[in-house]
Amino acid sequence: MVVVDVVGLTPALLRHAPNLSRLAQRGRAVSLVPPLPAVTCTAQATLLTGRPPRDHGIVANGWYFRELNEVWFWRQSRRLVQAPLLWEVARRARPGLTCANLFWWFNMATTANWSVTPRPVYPADGRKIPAIYSDPPELAAYLEAELGPFPFLRFWGPAAGIDSSRWIAAAARLTFDRHRPDLTLVYLPHLDYDLQRLGPEDPAIADQVAAVDRVAGGLADHAEAAGARVVVLSEYGIEAVRRPVAINRTLRRAGWLAVRQTPVGDLLDPGRSRAFAVADHQVAHLYLRDPAEAGALAALLEGEPGIGELLHGEALAAAGLDHPRSGEVVAVAAPGAWFTYDYWLEPERAPDFAPTVDIHRKPGYDPRELFLDPALRFPRLRIARRLLQARLGMRCLMDVVPLDPTLVRGSHGRPPPGPDHRPLLIT
Repeated sequence: MVVVDVVGLTPALLRHAPNLSRLAQRGRAVSLVPPLPAVTCTAQATLLTGRPPRDHGIVANGWYFRELNEVWFWRQSRRLVQAPLLWEVARRARPGLTCANLFWWFNMATTANWSVTPRPVYPADGRKIPAIYSDPPELAAYLEAELGPFPFLRFWGPAAGIDSSRWIAAAARLTFDRHRPDLTLVYLPHLDYDLQRLGPEDPAIADQVAAVDRVAGGLADHAEAAGARVVVLSEYGIEAVRRPVAINRTLRRAGWLAVRQTPVGDLLDPGRSRAFAVADHQVAHLYLRDPAEAGALAALLEGEPGIGELLHGEALAAAGLDHPRSGEVVAVAAPGAWFTYDYWLEPERAPDFAPTVDIHRKPGYDPRELFLDPALRFPRLRIARRLLQARLGMRCLMDVVPLDPTLVRGSHGRPPPGPDHRPLLIT
């Protein structure tokens, strides 16, 4: 079986995908009810375990690690998932079943037989070298020898586009042909980019759906010709947004959130904060120093523009989010709104990582990393200069990302507005 994750595909967008539409016509297509939050890591963990976040523990793309007093996003160890995965359960009935995982998350320290995942190398001089990780190690070497280096800058950031999905699909073909896994998982992220940049209603989205349809359709045809069953699915649908909500600024102005003032800008001080939010698209986990203040915090935020729901206590349990990693309160955005992680009150106090692509240092998800700052007169000239500085051994920031949250036009995480905007399963 080959399972292809076409991120962001919905029944409403399927009409622009002729290859996948034919696959659906030959089989069956249904919409799925995603977990809360409907974000990458939570959705994938739910799909691969069949359990809600309360059981598998992946409450978002990142959360507050209380024992470390740090917010971490995009951790990659399979051991963070606190429930057995699909192929692990299948092996109980069929020992020896094999699995290849290409770019689904939690793909390190994994029980898959073959795994490939993005994993840059960070030299001690502060540089970041794009790279992939594989187990066994020779798999990455083989794939890059056949296909060229993985186009890391096309996987995330202002230049993200179809090239990364093409490379992943080609790598999946090579892995499938060479090893014939019983289960092959493939992650194609392309739609995630322009759906967030432009929103699902932009006319250009049809062409982007058609582009990833050619990639996914070609992979599906290849697998079916070899006798494999193909399943296509998605994790969530992306809705149009116009209202960014800086929930941490509200908490800071109210005296609940603390920062450390440093030469590189204001830094979030989680341990000294009475409360702070870990923002992730349209959901924010709110962590309290004193859990007994959950009601008071909800009262503070009640009625705040852009906040749709505030879950705590029994409501949190009803949503399947009653897990120690969750915040004591979980905020869900109103329709058309999304949460920024921003906590600084003046632009000059933004931390130095804010205008860069830095998914691990930011204490929240930042879709502005998909944009070049429109305020820069010659952004590509700045990029070239920064690359030259790095090659000369100079430390520098690739400061080309905008701080304006109104640029973002699409988001996800809250319950979708209807079946046509839900994720999709084609069997």
